[in-house]
Amino acid sequence: MNHILIDRLTVPANAKEEFIERMNINRAIIHQQPGFIRDEIFQPVNTEGDLVYYTMAIWENEAALKMAREKVQAAYQQEGFDLAAFCREKGIQIERGIYHKLND
Repeated sequence: MNHILIDRLTVPANAKEEFIERMNINRAIIHQQPGFIRDEIFQPVNTEGDLVYYTMAIWENEAALKMAREKVQAAYQQEGFDLAAFCREKGIQIERGIYHKLND
């Protein structure tokens, strides 16, 4: 069964460019992982103040998602990137969940 990782990210307007740059780095990593099916990003049409983004990545199964998480963490470690520190510094909040599609 596919595993769908959905993030809701609240991003201060002044952190938008750095957030998008970081998101694209992450996407480049996950697109290369076995079991990756596709991803989508949803951005606000009109907003004032903080921006809210939704990202969705679909994986073939739980094992593929778990392996991808490990690969992303390894890439972050190799790069010296600390996601938690980045989010704290930029004021970015992440709400994350794993879902299954009901209408398969």
